Amino acid sequence: MNKALMILTIGLSFSLAAQAQTIYRTTDAQGNVVFTDNPERGGEQVELAPVTVVPATGEVRTGQPAPRAQGSGAETVTGSPGQPFMPYDSFRILSPSHEQAFPVGSAGNVSVELGIEPALREDHRVRLLLNGRVSQTAMHTTAFMVANMNPGEHVLQAELIDGSGAVRHRSSPVTIFVHRASVNRPTN
Repeated sequence: MNKALMILTIGLSFSLAAQAQTIYRTTDAQGNVVFTDNPERGGEQVELAPVTVVPATGEVRTGQPAPRAQGSGAETVTGSPGQPFMPYDSFRILSPSHEQAFPVGSAGNVSVELGIEPALREDHRVRLLLNGRVSQTAMHTTAFMVANMNPGEHVLQAELIDGSGAVRHRSSPVTIFVHRASVNRPTN
């Protein structure tokens, strides 16, 4: 009797574990993405990757405006990117790529393209940060142009701003290198 009860318990545990890992993605009447473990609600099955756990290195702040440095006129932003908040699955800089170099002929003009999935909601805006400072004001767009950048190493990030004006997410930083013509270099 004990063996039968133990086998039944183990079998039930495995079946519950298998059901708990099946997630479905649907869209409600307002266009919001909904994740559920209830297959009766319909939707497509989502394959989940194993969860990677990384210990926190500092204070984690979610859903709050990013801390701002005071003084010097230009707005400086600090803080880490974090995970995309719902309703977005992805919020990142597609172009330029990390550690991309821009040749002398580009004159320091860099086009920045964002990848936001699903598409940016009407009440959300994006702004571009250059070296931790706001470079472009918040706009409803996924493309920016940064003109006449100085030569050297630069860090780009994008911030997602919700309808209330709060910074909800920051993309991972992308480092780029800009090369410019110089009268001091004979090869130019």
